[in-house]
Formats: sequence, C-alpha cells, structure tokens
Amino acid sequence: MKVLIYSAKDFEIPYLEEANNKKHQLTFIKEALSSKTAMKAVGYDAISIFSADEACLITVEKLKDFGVKYITLRSAGHDNVNLRAASRLNIKVSNVPAYSPFAIAEHAVALLLALNRKLIESNNRVSHYNFGLNNLVGVDLNQKTVGIVGTGKIGEIMCKIMHGFGCKLLGYDIQENDTLKKQFNMEYTSLKDLCNQADIISLHVPLNADTHGFINEDLIDEMKDGVILINTARGSVIDTEAVIAGLKSEKIGALGIDVYENERGIFFKDHSQEIPTDTNLMLLNTMPNVLITGHHAFLTDEALTNIAESTIYNLDCYDSNKATENELTSID
Repeated sequence: MKVLIYSAKDFEIPYLEEANNKKHQLTFIKEALSSKTAMKAVGYDAISIFSADEACLITVEKLKDFGVKYITLRSAGHDNVNLRAASRLNIKVSNVPAYSPFAIAEHAVALLLALNRKLIESNNRVSHYNFGLNNLVGVDLNQKTVGIVGTGKIGEIMCKIMHGFGCKLLGYDIQENDTLKKQFNMEYTSLKDLCNQADIISLHVPLNADTHGFINEDLIDEMKDGVILINTARGSVIDTEAVIAGLKSEKIGALGIDVYENERGIFFKDHSQEIPTDTNLMLLNTMPNVLITGHHAFLTDEALTNIAESTIYNLDCYDSNKATENELTSID
C-alpha cells in the first residue's frame, strides 16, 4: 500500500520505519494536511496525519477525489477530522486510542512540580550563580486537594500518581470509575464543587461540543484563590483570555499547559527567527507563573513505539481488508 505520512517529524520516522518493516511504501513529508496540501496525496491509497493536521469537509472531499481510501491518525484525539464526511465518502479513518497514558499523566505531574517548586526560576538563577532563595517558596503536595477533570485512562493514572503524593482526590466525569473510588478514595463531585475545593486542577478530557471552552470565566470564578491549573488535554478546552484574566487577578496561581487553543500552525515548528504575532501566547510567555511546553507530553520512547506499531497495524488491516478495532468511521 502506498502511504503518505503528513507532518512527519524527524524523531518519529525511525519508529514508523521499524514498525513498517518495508511492508508498505511510506513517503514522509513535513507539510501538514490541509485543503491546500491535500493534492500531494494524489496516487496514494492512504495517508497518515497528526493532531496538527486539518481534515475538514473540504479537505476530505479533495482526498476522496484524489483516490485516498484510508486515513490513519498518529494520535488519540480526532477532533481535527470530519468523521461524518469521511463516512459519507467511504473513507475509513482509524486512530491510536491509547499509545501511552503514562506519558501524558507523568508530563502533567512534571508541569505541576516545576511550577509548584519554581524549578525554572531556580535553574535560571543558578545558571547565573545566584543561589538566593527568596520568592522560591512552594507547598507540600501532601494533603492537598487535587481535582481530576476526566478520569479515563490518562486521568486514572494521574489519580494514582497524586494519591502516591498523599493528596485528596476529587473527580469529575460523565462516567464514574468505581476502581478509583475504592483504591484511592476518589470522591466524584460536580464540576463547580471540584473547583470550589481543589488546590490543583488537572484536565484530562477530550475536546467535543461539551468541553470546548468550558474552563471559562464563570468556572474560573468558582476556583480557589491561587489554584494551580494544568492542561495536557486539548488547548481549546480552555478559554485562553479568561485564563489570562484569572492569572492577572491571581485567582489562578500558576498555569501549566502542554497544549494551546491556537497552537495549529505554531507548535511543532521552529519560529525562533520570526516575529511572534499571537498576542495571547506572547503574554503567557512573559508570566513567571506560567509554564508552556509545545505539545510534547506524548514524547516518550514507549509512546512513539506504540504510535508507530498501531499506525502500521491499522494500515495492515486496511491492506488485508480486515476490520481494525481502532476504526472511527461508520461505513457499511
């Protein structure tokens, strides 16, 4: 099968090549999928895309015209693909549903620890031989209340880790996890009550109509003063301007994000020689209590291995006309 890999990163190509083992004819390009770059898929049976690619209605229609039959996502999230259009046009779409929930949860904890103990500022001082300790005071995580918004596979691991720190756990999800309640004394509550009580809030929800921008001004007003907010889910679950206002008013004491509402076209690229134009991102970058990483929570050896193997597995299934359990489309 001829496969075009959009948004190919240098760090992932060896993993994909090893998992493929010369079974499929893979072509790697750095460009992201869009309505403008869809024409590059002419002559290919399948394409593989990442979270920054855009498979909207127009793009999917173009892919159909160009003969593409399959789309494999190298990610769990699939909000960037118009699945309804793909199903209607008989293009099968699959994803990698659980490449490494440990990678994401552990990165969320890393953001939390770095912010709480002010490790970036401390390291900056030491690099200039300043060993003063003023304004580096953090808090013990032991006995703090942590609100986990979304207790799926990633949220579940986040719960286990924070329980190990001796934290009290509050959870919010449309479906409660009885195991978490029994093993880690997780207490499920309303989103409002979680915000009222939590010293730390970590977001682990998918992006959909219900979660888009749901961390807004009203919900931030319900949070405890000085709350630490962590987001390794999707950038658009946060209303960026509302969070900036919360940081300015000190309602939010610290913010750690691996994702950003307007990251498309910004993340995964080197813009160091360009003049920045995103004013909200520029402002966040100037705040000492904000830590931003460029969507690399997934970036572990284990996760990249699983992503590559699952991607090739999905292609193998399509090539053999077999069903894959990772199918996202509904095609008769």
